[in-house]
Amino acid sequence: MRLPRFLTPATVVRAHCDLPCGVYDPAQARIEAESIKAIDEKYQANTDPEFRTRALIIKEQRAELVKHHLWVLWTDYFKPNHFEKYPQLHGLFNEATKLAGGGPGGAKSSTDASTAEQLLAKIEEISKIFWETKQA
Repeated sequence: MRLPRFLTPATVVRAHCDLPCGVYDPAQARIEAESIKAIDEKYQANTDPEFRTRALIIKEQRAELVKHHLWVLWTDYFKPNHFEKYPQLHGLFNEATKLAGGGPGGAKSSTDASTAEQLLAKIEEISKIFWETKQA
């Protein structure tokens, strides 16, 4: 059964949560990146094809979550004054999301734990700046 037209929302809005809470933390991206690193290590230690396939699927999901959490910080938390004070911030987010991605050198297309370590290092740099802005 279809709803009457007047009950259909005129505007559909998307957000990272149902209620703009103002609670942001790079730890969410870090936890997912740590999962990617652990999956890479388990992948390398296991030769079972079914296990390896499942590991790759889960790792790709975690990489998408890393990108999501970074994008929320980049677009929702950080403001123009942060980017003025920390001019490297745009570059850090670009590098981190590419490291999480499936392109060349990205965690989705690699099974090398060192790629995940590079991603974790970028997230740590972002986290340091994030916490500095929280103190201001």
